[in-house]
Amino acid sequence: MHEAYVVKIKELHKHSNADRLQCTTIFGSNVIVDLNTKIGDLGIYFPVDLQLGQEFAETNNLLRKKDENGNEIGGYLDPNKRNIKAINLRGEKSDGLYLPISSLEKFTDISKLKEGDKITTLNGYVICEKYIPRTNVRVSNQKFKKIKRKKVIEHLQFQEHVDTEQLMYNLDSFKEGDYCEITLKLHGTSGRTALLLKDSNTIIGKIKRKLGIQEYDEVSGTRRVVLDGFDGGFYGTNLFRKKYHDLLTNKLYKGITLYYEIVGYVDENTLIMPECNNKKVKDKEFEKVYGETTKFTYSCSPGENEMYVYRMTLTTPDDLVLEVPYETMKIYCEQIGVKVVPLLEKFLFTTKEDLLERVDKYMDIPDPIGKSHVAEGVVVRIENRVKFTAFKQKGWFFKVLEGIIKDEEQAPDMEEAQEIE
Repeated sequence: MHEAYVVKIKELHKHSNADRLQCTTIFGSNVIVDLNTKIGDLGIYFPVDLQLGQEFAETNNLLRKKDENGNEIGGYLDPNKRNIKAINLRGEKSDGLYLPISSLEKFTDISKLKEGDKITTLNGYVICEKYIPRTNVRVSNQKFKKIKRKKVIEHLQFQEHVDTEQLMYNLDSFKEGDYCEITLKLHGTSGRTALLLKDSNTIIGKIKRKLGIQEYDEVSGTRRVVLDGFDGGFYGTNLFRKKYHDLLTNKLYKGITLYYEIVGYVDENTLIMPECNNKKVKDKEFEKVYGETTKFTYSCSPGENEMYVYRMTLTTPDDLVLEVPYETMKIYCEQIGVKVVPLLEKFLFTTKEDLLERVDKYMDIPDPIGKSHVAEGVVVRIENRVKFTAFKQKGWFFKVLEGIIKDEEQAPDMEEAQEIE
């Protein structure tokens, strides 16, 4: 998912405000390239949110540096972060980084590379990986404590939500006649709560099953961590999660797992997702529409938060996981008094062009829930598949905001922080 792509340049057009630059379209997005780039060239495309390997970046002089006289002689990337961001350069959007295929000469035989290849490492060298800010630890009025983990062996039925891949890289996954739904993507922190078999993979648990004894346990967690108590955590507290564990207690049917996004505030002073100074977006119209600061409140007042369910599964005693369709999930959630992510559109897939037209309508619009901030984007679901099949598309301005926020020293992201524990 977090990888670079070997691509072929299929079209070029002039940069609107820079004679020494031009633009191309890669995976449907505008990308700025230099004048040496020609139609038919093979190159490597690095999507937003990747981090370049140190040696690769240094070899290609991509990092900011100065000579002995203080003159800039390097590239534009931060020497420590080396992260790819969505940027606005002289009035043109650039969504990702394109480099000629020759940039890989030191690391592999480039004659063997072909369009469509995906790259993370080459011959032991890291070319790129997911960018995870190393300072993303939020302390909320308490001394930071690590999340307590429940013994995973007790809850092997409690599956993590699968990573949702990018829509633009997976258009070939759609087939004519697929039943599709577009739902709103929310910018918060993931949660999951379930009523599952206790001791599902222990010897005692297996013996109980043979004897027909089935004991169920309510369990909650973040995207990657099973919680055992609600103190500590990357926000300094997980009490805001306890609210939803308690809400769902005695309301779930046996085998049900709900996956949801929590948005709003951790407490009176702390947003779940950090705010952003809109002046840094460098777009006057954006600032005019959304004001000086973006706060992902989703209409929650300070100290308040809300959950929105985006996926529901039913796990059988023999560990078979069944996906529950959106409409059924919505009815179930209405019955137990919880919200689901808004459904924006449903349709039968015909062509890639039609799909992208439908998705584009929801990019860079005011969020339908909060209205005071820009929407993150959408998720396109294919409902007529046995396994959960969905792809995400983020809006341009959200990508810019996300890049700015990740550059802030204390920009937290609980799920990313858990990946580096």
